Amino acid sequence: METGKKNKALATLAELISQHKDEIIAQNKKDIESCGEIDASLLDRLKVDEKKVMGMVSSIEQVMNSADPEGQLLDKHNHPNGLKIENRSVPFGLILIIYESRPDVTIEAAIAAFKAGNKILLKGGKEARNTNLYLVKLWHEALAKSGLRENLVTYLDLNRAETQDLIRYNLMKIDLIIPRGGDGLINFVTSHTNIPVIISGRGNNFLYIDDEADFDMALNIVLNGKSRLSVCNALDKVIINDSIPHLLANLNRLVTALAAKGIAVYGSEFIRKLDSNILPPENNRMMEEEFLSAKIFIIEARDMREAIEMINKYSGKHSATIVTNNGQKAEKFMHEVDCAAVYHNASTRFTDGGEFGFGAEIAISTQKLHFRGPVGLAQLVTNKWFVEGTGQVRE
Repeated sequence: METGKKNKALATLAELISQHKDEIIAQNKKDIESCGEIDASLLDRLKVDEKKVMGMVSSIEQVMNSADPEGQLLDKHNHPNGLKIENRSVPFGLILIIYESRPDVTIEAAIAAFKAGNKILLKGGKEARNTNLYLVKLWHEALAKSGLRENLVTYLDLNRAETQDLIRYNLMKIDLIIPRGGDGLINFVTSHTNIPVIISGRGNNFLYIDDEADFDMALNIVLNGKSRLSVCNALDKVIINDSIPHLLANLNRLVTALAAKGIAVYGSEFIRKLDSNILPPENNRMMEEEFLSAKIFIIEARDMREAIEMINKYSGKHSATIVTNNGQKAEKFMHEVDCAAVYHNASTRFTDGGEFGFGAEIAISTQKLHFRGPVGLAQLVTNKWFVEGTGQVRE
């Protein structure tokens, strides 16, 4: 596909979404009503309101205005025998995106894969079926109006068993799978397929408050980390250096501020002795859990070395941040913490393709191959070697 045709389809899609905003929201209400009683975090992921619809449109516009990664010259070499050797970026081919709850993925993940030149299979959760089917209808209308094949974006309206067979036996010759969901989905995909997988891993993000921190800054960053509960860049754990000035008073301030936001605060034995409002752990796995809910866990550390070891042991390798006024400590922390995104004096909530400047993201990868962190347009290509000769043979 030429870049112009891709952008024409995306522009048409943005226009159709804007025109049919009310119908998208109406279809989403059907999904919410059919779910019955659901918790706040699931509702946050499932619900599509005017703000989310306009977010889809904004993501499309960002991708339209981004450089097309397909066909870029990555390397060039002229062999002494006359061979012309080039390495170019090419699409993966057919990408399967499996996702739960969030119907905006139907737009925001697919547009990046589409502009990178890939064909897309979408398998959303049954809880968002009406919304997803309507959004794919708009996808097909946009493709048709742009003179492109509708099967460039296909929705798989499959049940659980059919989806599992597709993953196990690669019935559609898929080139790449991107699972976006909980540990159960990701573990099933990675253990039941030989298709390459980009893992959009779990969060369980950490913040370390150093003994040289501005505590007011730390408090604000913690609260921002819990400003949305159902996203993978939300904050789950706070590690406090046990030598910070005014430890008791500052801990009380933090717990009071979190409670005012409706956040349940759990803590280690040492932390609980300092504030009776802090709850004991619900189980012995809380340090490794991604909460996706109104919970946070606070634990102490003797120094930054202990904090780093704790993060590398328990985190989901997604995001971690240090709050400190000591730049050397921050540099050491960011180099030694094994996460896709590391921060100094900033919220983990910024780990997002849009915030990092490349529009829609398809996943946030916690792997080290093929790419790490937010995966967007530029990362949805692989490479191929193109060699031009005039009859050369290797002696």
